[in-house]
Formats: sequence, structure tokens, C-alpha cells
Amino acid sequence: MLGAVRILIIGSGGREHALVARLLSDPTHHDILCASGNAGIASDVPTEPVTETDPEAVTALARTFQPELVVVGPEAPLMAGVTDALRAAGFPVFGPSRAAAQIEGSKNFAKDIMRAAGVPTARDVLVKREAQLHDTLAGFTAPYVVKADGLAAGKGVLVTEDAEAAADHARTWLARGQSVLFEEYLAGEEVSLFFLSDGTRVAPLSPAQDYKRLRDGDLGPNTGGMGAYSPLPWLPEHFVETVQHTIAEPTIAELGRRGTPFVGLLYCGLIVTTAGIRVIEFNARFGDPETQVVLPRLRGDFGDLLLQAATGHLHSTPEFSTDCAITVVLASEGYPEAPLTGRPITGLAEAAAIPGTKLLHAATAREQDALVTTGGRVLNVVATAATFPLARSAAYAALARIHLDGAQHRTDIGSKVSK
Repeated sequence: MLGAVRILIIGSGGREHALVARLLSDPTHHDILCASGNAGIASDVPTEPVTETDPEAVTALARTFQPELVVVGPEAPLMAGVTDALRAAGFPVFGPSRAAAQIEGSKNFAKDIMRAAGVPTARDVLVKREAQLHDTLAGFTAPYVVKADGLAAGKGVLVTEDAEAAADHARTWLARGQSVLFEEYLAGEEVSLFFLSDGTRVAPLSPAQDYKRLRDGDLGPNTGGMGAYSPLPWLPEHFVETVQHTIAEPTIAELGRRGTPFVGLLYCGLIVTTAGIRVIEFNARFGDPETQVVLPRLRGDFGDLLLQAATGHLHSTPEFSTDCAITVVLASEGYPEAPLTGRPITGLAEAAAIPGTKLLHAATAREQDALVTTGGRVLNVVATAATFPLARSAAYAALARIHLDGAQHRTDIGSKVSK
């Protein structure tokens, strides 16, 4: 254990509030600043306004605060080169370089890495021009999986039985200057598994499963995630070890071989098929909302783990409690297409009074004495308990005490697991 650390966290969402909350529960008292944060984060630690995707602005803030560790939460600052600027200024950073973050920033780059590393994934075809659409579609059968190649704020993936809808989705992103990837559809249970990496070594966190569709029963449009739970008692034995040896380690090794070592959090989006484990996607940062259920179960000093990875000395093995954790996302009316913002949200103190629960803010701000919404996914109700039924009961009891006009949430998070 390295003791208290001066930490700067970049980001303003639910994932960043989860990071802050977990660091505050470390046995050592870290000095934490978050930029730019949200209303919930600001109630826990100091915040500072900054343009998160501006490398110069973030580096200037770091020079003022002088952190011993910088943790970059969202993908946009990674792709904007914020970590590169911070490292050039001499700060230890948990977050990959812009070059290594291409594993999330470009689906085609990720596929190229997987092919070179021998990582199992779905068959794919890259489409750069509309003229390719007809022949490409003819090479696949429904359901069709179409992905924008670059960052798309959770809106770039479409899975549909309708060939014309698949073509229209592709045309939309091609018109915006992005290539699109057509993929073979893989059936099975999806799993999110995070790995800390120091550029050479990896250390697994606990698996989680999120709910991407807006409505109960996995219906409705794709979202950034409407809830999650951890652990996954239905996974086969040695699942984590298998993923580490066949997916995470070969991927990190291939990135290092190319001169783009990956330092930070490798998010493995997986699917368990009848033919084995396959990669659906990689992300270059903690997932949201899975982070909200993984970190409350993490034991020990989280800041120490992050600093080990950031400085190239990852040697600890993360350990987890046997607790069950569930998070339910409360979203604004109109989300994900056109969320209505600026609405007051009340009842949070009453919700937080439910034992075993914590509220993690994602899109909130203070306007005079009122708490108001600033985006689509407003906050996360997180509950931990000895069993999933107890955790679900606490989460939904807390959620029932919160009022937001037009609010949306799923009622089936974690309903298929019992323990």
C-alpha cells in the first residue's frame, strides 16, 4: 500500500462519480479533485470547470493541482490526446494514449488488433462507400449488426432483422464521414469484464452484465446502459482466467508490439456463445454503468491499484467481496433520442436513506437551490446486499422515492439472477 495519493479525475458522469465514491472509501485518505464533475460529485469532493477534451486546459489544471495520479474517465478526452499531453508534462496517468485508445475509437482498428493477436471475434466487413452496401448486406443474414467505426456516444450500433433499416443506419454514418462495420450476429449472454493494465501486465476486475436496451425485456432502442449487476453467478468456472489468457493478454501484447502500449482500463465486451467466448467490442475506459456495480465490491486500496498501473508496476491482484450489487439508471423523458433537460429532481435524501443504497449522479447540476437534469442518463441508484433479491428490493425502494417528471427506468434489472 502506497498511502494517500493526490488524484485528479477527468470526467463528469456516473462512471466518474463511481470512481470518486470508491476512492473515498479507501483505507487511506486521498486528496481528490474532479474536473469538471457534476452536482453529486461536487457534494463529495472539490470540482473545477474545464473543457475535458482540451489537452492544454487539462494540463494547465494539472500543473496547478500537481496530482500524483490523473485518472481519465470518458473516451472523448482519450481520443483528443489529453493523456498524451499529461504524460508529456510528467504526470502519471491512468488512461491509454490516443494511439492505444484507437481500440475503442475505431472498430476496424480493434478488429485488426484481434486478427493479429488471434483473439476470437465475429466475422466482419468494413464498408467505406454506399456503393458497397448491397453486396455487403447480401453476404450476411438477419439479424444484421451494423456499427459506426468511430466514437458514436453509444448510438453507433444497430442490431435489426430489417435489411433496409441496416442499410439506412449505415448510410447515416457514411454521410457523416464514418466507415461502418457489418458483423456476423452472435447469440448468447453478454458479459463486461474489465482489466487494469500497466502496458505489459493485466489484472482482472469482477465480471458484470449491463442492460443496453431502453425498456424491459430488452426492447426499445439501444442506450448507453440502463442498469447492471455484479457478480455473474451463472458464468462457467475459470471464465475470468480464460478471458485473461486468450483475450486480454494477447491484446495488450499486440498493442505493445506495435509501439502503442496500453496503460489504463481495457474493457472487454464479450458474448458467451455455444462455440465459446467471443469479443463484441473493446473500450479503452471503465464502462458505464458496469463500473457502478463492480467498484463497490472491490476490496483494498483502489488508488494504489490505479497508481500501480499508471506507473508501470502493476503487481497486486484485485479482490472482491461476495456481496451482490445492482444499479438502476434513472433517465430523462425523451432519452435516448432527444432527452428533455433542465427539469428538477427531488427525493434524493429520502432515497439515500434506504440501507445499502448509494446515489451516483450522471447528469445533474445545481441551479440556485434546485437540483436539475443536464442530460439523458440522470443518476444511478446502486444497492449492495448479501443476495440479489435484497439488492433489487433496496434499489427499487430507493428509486420509488425519487421524483422527476417524465422519468424512465427499467424494472427488470437483475431479475434473472438469484442468490
